[in-house]
Amino acid sequence: MSKYLDPKADLTFKKVFGEHPNLVLSLLNALLPLPEGMEIKTVEYLSPENIPENPGKKYSIVDVYCTDNYGRHFIVEMQSYWNTEFFSRTLFNAASMYAKQLEKGKSFGELKDVYALCLVNDVKAFPKYDDEYMQEYYLTNKKHTGDIHTDLSMVFIILPNYTSKNRAEKKMRDLWLRFLTEIDENTDDADPELLSNEETSEALKIVRRSAFTPGELLTYNQYWLDISTEKSAMERERREGKEEGRAEGRTEQLVESIKNLISNGFAFDKAVEMLKVPADKIEELRRLVCKP
Repeated sequence: MSKYLDPKADLTFKKVFGEHPNLVLSLLNALLPLPEGMEIKTVEYLSPENIPENPGKKYSIVDVYCTDNYGRHFIVEMQSYWNTEFFSRTLFNAASMYAKQLEKGKSFGELKDVYALCLVNDVKAFPKYDDEYMQEYYLTNKKHTGDIHTDLSMVFIILPNYTSKNRAEKKMRDLWLRFLTEIDENTDDADPELLSNEETSEALKIVRRSAFTPGELLTYNQYWLDISTEKSAMERERREGKEEGRAEGRTEQLVESIKNLISNGFAFDKAVEMLKVPADKIEELRRLVCKP
């Protein structure tokens, strides 16, 4: 039996970064492009009452909310698969947290920056950017792109895209991304570099299989089962959507072909005969071709 559990699971990720302020502080300083001289010194977890209400509910879950010594707010989230709504959900959560700060009697000048750090364990995220492992989004001036505002920032890390060729990164960034990408149920011995660093060594102790109760292990296994089920459902929907699109395309082509034949003097029945239209499609096509 392997020594470790995968830190990318919901249970393990929250145990490491949702219960140990020193570790989430280290992760944020390592992965976020914070302004020079504005590194995080302390963090404080925000209580559930401070989490913005999402009317949709379905996609409102995030892993860690915290604030730092400058009053900035941070959302840290692990996403095990990518879908078209994930970007919008991340923006919604970050914007909601930004707006939530404006309590009665406060001025807009008191609003603090919000950072959303999204770790995505799915190679399909941002496919148009090939194998880049980090995507950063800020408020910018379209004409003067150097005019960047960090009031609302989103940083996406695509974990499968982080490989040995990226390891010229600063040390703690590399160590945390290696912790997240190299450690799983197949790991018997962690790399000596991870074991020798104070923060990643502590994180490795937290995800040791022996540190989890039988009930927690059941929850952990159920998480991966749920992820597998969700991925299968999404893939099925994608395939069905493609098939439906192809069927619609074939129907449109037949309609155009029949109309062309009719414009050249052929009757509808002769046109469908010439095109060898299946019998069960004739009446549908008749309605589409002959509709007012």
